[in-house]
Amino acid sequence: MHWRKIHRTLARFSTVFILLGLALTFGEILHGVDALAFAGMAFIVAGLALFFVPQSEPGGEPVVVLSPVRGRWVPVNSPADKVPSHGTHELGQTYAIDLVHAPDPAEEWKPLRRAPLAARPETFPAFGQDVFAPADGVVVQASGWQRDHWSRNSWPAMVYLLAEGMIFRQILSLLTLSAGRFVVGNSVVLDLGDGVYAVFAHLRRGSVRVKKGDRVKAGDVLGEVGNSGNSSEPHLHFHLMDRPGALIAAGLPFAFPYESGGETRTGAPGGRRPFVAAMDKEPTTTGGGAPNDPQPL
Repeated sequence: MHWRKIHRTLARFSTVFILLGLALTFGEILHGVDALAFAGMAFIVAGLALFFVPQSEPGGEPVVVLSPVRGRWVPVNSPADKVPSHGTHELGQTYAIDLVHAPDPAEEWKPLRRAPLAARPETFPAFGQDVFAPADGVVVQASGWQRDHWSRNSWPAMVYLLAEGMIFRQILSLLTLSAGRFVVGNSVVLDLGDGVYAVFAHLRRGSVRVKKGDRVKAGDVLGEVGNSGNSSEPHLHFHLMDRPGALIAAGLPFAFPYESGGETRTGAPGGRRPFVAAMDKEPTTTGGGAPNDPQPL
């Protein structure tokens, strides 16, 4: 048990280890010490390995909030399906979810398309949709200058997305000490109180309506869904974490009210099954569909 706690603590500093490793390895031209360069490589390897180590105790009670979107959406990479939902604990996204707007029930959403190779972001229904504060809070970070790129949801474009996101955007974020700024794209972070911070990523360029220090109420519009950062198509990436800075934050499970099959549930929607956000419901319970207890929809 003691070693597990140590591992979880070290996992919070995975990105720090990689930054230190890069400095030691590529700084050899300055310090000229082979041993330091080898130590740097070891730090890089350790940091990458720690990406997959949980940073907090699993199975915690989900934090119940309101939905950050309205209308009909498809949950992708949901913590109701697997944890960590995005395959890594990095940047506090253990329990993150991607939300894709699918307003027409007659059109089935698919993650990949044969054609076109890429499309303008404004051709997707999610682009420009409002993003709402899921609870009262204070803005601790807000940025909105990164461009909205074309989609990456064809097979050739997806390969490019993986290379771009895992190599170029990650390295650029590391070198600028920005804790994934070029991965999450335009974003807002809210302090919801009691050590809970909400992250809204891939927002539309120029749409962010809040700034650091602003107080917001549940239901206030924070910005619009975009396609900035490491994104295959316009969607909202949402997660909760226990620190304002994603560099050493651990993810927290969430739950929000939603409707599916004529029933209202409170939890994390999953299974890529469309749901309708129940924005008018008060978050009072943590019933079926919670991150560690997914229910069929």
